[in-house]
Amino acid sequence: MFSTKFSVAPNASPLAAAVCALTFVVAGCSSTPAPDKTASWSPNKIYAEAKDEASTGAYDKAIPLYEKLEGRAAGTPLAQQAQIDKAYAQYKGGEQAQALATLNRFMKLHPASPAMDYALYLKGLVNFNDNLGIFGFISRQDLSERDQNAAKESFESFKELVSRFPDSRYAPDSRLRMNYIVNSLAQYEVHVARYYYSRGAYVAAINRAQSAIADYRDVPALEEATYILYKSYDALGMKDLRDDTRRIMEKSYPQSQYMSKGFKSVENPWYKFW
Repeated sequence: MFSTKFSVAPNASPLAAAVCALTFVVAGCSSTPAPDKTASWSPNKIYAEAKDEASTGAYDKAIPLYEKLEGRAAGTPLAQQAQIDKAYAQYKGGEQAQALATLNRFMKLHPASPAMDYALYLKGLVNFNDNLGIFGFISRQDLSERDQNAAKESFESFKELVSRFPDSRYAPDSRLRMNYIVNSLAQYEVHVARYYYSRGAYVAAINRAQSAIADYRDVPALEEATYILYKSYDALGMKDLRDDTRRIMEKSYPQSQYMSKGFKSVENPWYKFW
């Protein structure tokens, strides 16, 4: 029900008055919601339609169907499946924040779900692909402003998966991605150190390179971190530390190209293998 008051000029013709009244009636009718075509559908039909929409990439149409199913089939395994499928549709549709919210809700409501390993895997994927700052240097932006929280949260999700479900079908890929993230985070630290070095901020470059060496083990980026230390000590005239670092460099990386050719080109980043 709604009521609307309107006025017509005293000298208006009956036709004008009728048109005016019709305008308000149409406006009122236009606010009437469209009938729900799924009202008579069974939960299985709703799920099948949602899957069909998702399979064609129409995630914006699949998501509302999954949401209807969550309500219609509440408390059933089908509702749980709809919730996890909705998270995937949100992820594929570019709605990362919504996907994470859906997954967090799923894990809170269904801690014993047999799909928990997949939920953790999907959560890791969402953060893994959420424009991770570890790849931000492609755009030549200021590396010191990048945030690594998404990468770290992705790592934690994969870590929990392989710890709780070591035999999961998603565990092997999760382990690979964990290794990739660690390498990437270390590389990020080294790129920041290199950024500082290139701008003459040698103390800052030393601090960042030392952090990478202290925090990571057996990752490719540490070779460049050591070289940045060597170059920064040399630029600051700290000869003893420079010479000590050179000896470490020659012992740890006897075939290193850095000592003979300097920094590598940034045109072909090492991480372009995924």
